[in-house]
Amino acid sequence: MPDRPGTPGTPGTPGPDPRTASAEEDLPPAGDPDPGSGEEPGGEAGGEAGGGLGEEAAEEAGTEPAEGGEGGGPGEGGDAPGPDGTTGTTGTDEPEGTAEPAAGAGLSEAQAELAAQKVERERIARRKAEREAPVEAGAKLSGKAADLLAAVRAVEGGAKPPAVFFDEGPAAPRKAAPAAPAPRPAAPAPAPAAAAVPPADTVEALRTVLARGGAPETLASPAAAALGEDAAEQLAEDPWRLLSVAAVRPAQADGFARALLGSDAGPGDERRTAALVGWLLVQAGLKGHTALEVSVLRSALAQYGVPDPAAALEQAIGEGAVLVFQEPLGPPVEAPEDGTQGEEGGAEQPVLVLVGLEGPAMAEESLADGLARIANTFDTPADWEEAARGTGAELIRAVAGHGLVTHTGGEAARAEPLALLAAARKLGLRACLATHAPSAQGVTVADLLSGAGGPGRDADGRFALDLLVVLDAPQLDVEAAAALVESAPDGSRLVLSGDPAVLGSAGAGRVFADLLAARICPQVVSRVPDPGPLGELVSGVGIGELGQVDAPGREVVIVPVRDAGEAVHRAVQLVAESVPRAFGIPADSVQVITPGHGGSAGTRALNAALKERLNPGPGRFGGFDPGDRVVHVPSPGRALPARVVSADAQGLHLDVGGERVVVAKELVESGVRHGWAVTAHQAAGARWPAVVVVLPGDAAQALSRDWVYTAFGRAERHLSVVHGVDQALPRAVAQVLPKPRTTRLTALLTALAETAQQQ
Repeated sequence: MPDRPGTPGTPGTPGPDPRTASAEEDLPPAGDPDPGSGEEPGGEAGGEAGGGLGEEAAEEAGTEPAEGGEGGGPGEGGDAPGPDGTTGTTGTDEPEGTAEPAAGAGLSEAQAELAAQKVERERIARRKAEREAPVEAGAKLSGKAADLLAAVRAVEGGAKPPAVFFDEGPAAPRKAAPAAPAPRPAAPAPAPAAAAVPPADTVEALRTVLARGGAPETLASPAAAALGEDAAEQLAEDPWRLLSVAAVRPAQADGFARALLGSDAGPGDERRTAALVGWLLVQAGLKGHTALEVSVLRSALAQYGVPDPAAALEQAIGEGAVLVFQEPLGPPVEAPEDGTQGEEGGAEQPVLVLVGLEGPAMAEESLADGLARIANTFDTPADWEEAARGTGAELIRAVAGHGLVTHTGGEAARAEPLALLAAARKLGLRACLATHAPSAQGVTVADLLSGAGGPGRDADGRFALDLLVVLDAPQLDVEAAAALVESAPDGSRLVLSGDPAVLGSAGAGRVFADLLAARICPQVVSRVPDPGPLGELVSGVGIGELGQVDAPGREVVIVPVRDAGEAVHRAVQLVAESVPRAFGIPADSVQVITPGHGGSAGTRALNAALKERLNPGPGRFGGFDPGDRVVHVPSPGRALPARVVSADAQGLHLDVGGERVVVAKELVESGVRHGWAVTAHQAAGARWPAVVVVLPGDAAQALSRDWVYTAFGRAERHLSVVHGVDQALPRAVAQVLPKPRTTRLTALLTALAETAQQQ
């Protein structure tokens, strides 16, 4: 290890992976038990799997998008624990998870919270179905299933991937053809108080079926939440629908199917192949993709032992379980002189065929339509220019003349959207600020959508506002963004603000990055730098440089460690003693961030050690005691900091931002986890006076520039880095860029803009 851990790394030549390669890497390999608890965007809250499916399934319950690895491993050096180490850069890890979509943890609540989103997507689906316009490049294909299959064959062609051994079973439930959409309600769905508990008779019936198939009965509640009241009947008829439970992997679903069906449970069973197609697309969504290339999906199906991957995909398309899309590839190609390339001759547009699930696909199209609508329907008050002075003047001027504006910058740049908000309110406009994490400055995106906070909605179901400013825009996935945009009334303005260098959303899509890439609206780039040594350090990371910073006030401290055990020991010392003593920051205001949940120095190990030191107790309430610092996961992709208050027959009582929330005892294991230590995705959008970033040696492969940037940027006054990854840190900052996500939003927005210009 060098004399100074965190010595500036030499920026290498970054080699961003192509979309296809990234998607192939992100799909789980067949036969791989997926060892890591390295968390990704979605986070972990503990799975409900057990018994026959084993601990492996439990680990799977919290996996989320991103590339995550897991924490816990050897480090080096053994320095004093206090803020007296070498000042310099710190290390961090790979992208990891926020609030896991645990096995049934908050699925029913998520459905309730996002009901408005679903209604919006249905409305868009109906609107699109009613128009019989030609299909444009980048838009969803229409027509009969045969047309879709023909498109796949025409573009992809080639030999079918070879079949592989039958070692993994099906997964996600087969999706029926889209039902006729319902009209939009006048009022939004109310915010749920807590995740709903499945009916007892449904759970009991599921336990019986699960027992017959050798699966753990603990999967009953999450299966009921995922499949509904007739879940037992569904599993009896199609055992591979068990893959709809987040904790279950194909090999386990295969074993369950063999136990129920015997020799009829073959690798080519149509139920299995349909479930696998859906499951693979769901896994891709957890990594941020909204669609996959046909070739990638065929290859993945072959790895899972499907005898005829091409036929399996065609079947899924024909049944409406998945949708097919075309993406333009470069400029049109002139047809040959013999005219064999088309009936009308002329240039032909090369396209890439993508396959996706209905939810993300419709959300992406709805989002594109909504953004175009907002950009073209805004009103212009006469005296905006008078307000365009001082802080945020450039942003205010941009908003004065446009309905849709993007704003980029670091933490200090957040002052500019706040100035815009104040100016709008001074003009008498109804303005609202939405954030990813709870904040005193505004309402969370989740609460705004559910109706638990914000301005409310008008008779048409739209937000009762004139200006919506969304901070932390990189954390928006396509479904949340679509719901926000579709809820914005005609004539209103929308400002999406955020730091493009942070980790992407926990859900599918890259909304903010795609909007910036489309260049369809003004883009205001803040020139306000983040101040002090912390600002200098984080800014350097953002451009791929991990330089040593001058920190006379010990704003940045490096604590070298030799192994994971020492990393945990030093982290506890920093939180409980060193930081409070040196800076007067209480332990409750110090946040530990590490790359993953598992391993010897992951969040689980760190939280166990921190609880023992800061709030020891027997854990008599499902592993928790009053006073425990926890993370509440009410729905996939959400991680709310909370404190345990008490427990009774109703469940575990939490204090979440001053509000009392009761988590039913059946959902505690999957919906609540200790929160002294979290992952970077769970920390995204929030800041603390002091942050301790723990980088165990075995997390080196998980490091990336955006993970380091996000973790380091959570500290307001002090950052300690428990460093055990040696040169992996500067190498990651210089060379390891975020993996690309396969999305369609940029192409959709570009096509809409070109169409508008031609009219």
